[in-house]
Amino acid sequence: MTLRLKINLIVGALTLLFMGTVIGLQLRSMRESVREEVEAANRVAAQLLNRTAWLYTSAGTPAMLAYLQGMGRVRSNDITLYDRGGHAIYASPPASYKAGRDAPAWFAGLISPTPSVLAIDFPDGQLVVRANASRAELDAWDEGMKLVGLGLGLLVAVNLLVFWLVGRASRPFGRITAALDELQSGRFDVQLPPLPGREAGAIGAAFNRMVGELQTHFETERRAVRAETQLSDSRELTRWIDKHIEQERHMIARELHDEFGQSVTAMRSMALSIAQRTAALDPQAEQAARLIAAESSRLYDAMHGIIPRLTPLVLDNFGLAEALDDLVERTRRSHPEVAIELRVALGAARLPAEAALALYRAAQEGITNALRHGAATQLHLALAADEAQVRLQLVDNGRGLPPQGAQRPGHYGLRWLAERVQGLHGEMRLEAAQPGGARLEVRLPLVAHHEAQPA
Repeated sequence: MTLRLKINLIVGALTLLFMGTVIGLQLRSMRESVREEVEAANRVAAQLLNRTAWLYTSAGTPAMLAYLQGMGRVRSNDITLYDRGGHAIYASPPASYKAGRDAPAWFAGLISPTPSVLAIDFPDGQLVVRANASRAELDAWDEGMKLVGLGLGLLVAVNLLVFWLVGRASRPFGRITAALDELQSGRFDVQLPPLPGREAGAIGAAFNRMVGELQTHFETERRAVRAETQLSDSRELTRWIDKHIEQERHMIARELHDEFGQSVTAMRSMALSIAQRTAALDPQAEQAARLIAAESSRLYDAMHGIIPRLTPLVLDNFGLAEALDDLVERTRRSHPEVAIELRVALGAARLPAEAALALYRAAQEGITNALRHGAATQLHLALAADEAQVRLQLVDNGRGLPPQGAQRPGHYGLRWLAERVQGLHGEMRLEAAQPGGARLEVRLPLVAHHEAQPA
């Protein structure tokens, strides 16, 4: 049911209620009017006949009959004359006013008073006067029909007027409904023109503001999706580059270890052999050969120092715990003044290769920065894992982090490390430690790595 029809029904019901009230009051007024008219007419007739009946009593019934026939009908009264035997010898003629018509019986029952009967007895007969309200009832019926017709006309006119006014007032709501349907279908650029009426205008303005906010939110969401897609692509690219860099480092380290290392070892062996053969024959040649052997040894040691920085071969062969232990031992040998502590609690956790390499690089980068930039003398390195994640933490007692906004040269390794950790869906935090120094913490989720491994 539409709002327009509901309003029309409400107005129609109120109009009918008003008409019912008016008709009820009118019926009450009609009842009083009919009663007063009938009683007055009956009283007049009774007084007239009471005075004149006894005048004609001495003359007998024929004289009374002649009097009544000459008088005719008295309004709102039926007069009947009975002889001594109780036979009606006279009845007043029917009313000529609106002859042939009577009000409906149910209507007459609503407004008619209780009929009154007056009997006048005389020696040879009886005169009976009965109240007759039929003409007054008919007058009331005709007036009531006029009132009902006027009320029905008013009901029809009011409902037509209300129907037209409500239709005109609700016309803007049809445009609002159409705009909402377009919005639901996916058109987010729909706008409503200025609508007539305070309420419709306010709704239209609110609708346009809502559409504007939706466009802003959708544009923001599209930008966020594009940014997330770009970030995901960047992370994938970072992982791809990092993977190929590690592959190149691994290949170079293998070449240095297998080819270059063997060549340097062979050069040292040949130099020592030459030195032994020329010891008695040519002292200068022996000295040159031993110098070549010494330089070959330093070159071999330098090569073995470069290989772990290129790629931790011990990580591939023995795992992350052994690789961190090897990193700590090499740090102790190269910096005997630094106290470094290592704690590993991996338990039964099995780390994917990417996660293990990222954690090793984090420890390597953290130790390098702590010694080079922080001048630390104490380092605490801890590695722990549970079912959900693995955490590496490095705490030093160095100079700490630079002031807010300041940049240290050579911190590109941390940026590269952060991108690598983010590419593995992890988290890296670098913050100041108390009472001094810095704390580097890397967390990697194990489940994410297992899911990401096939890709």
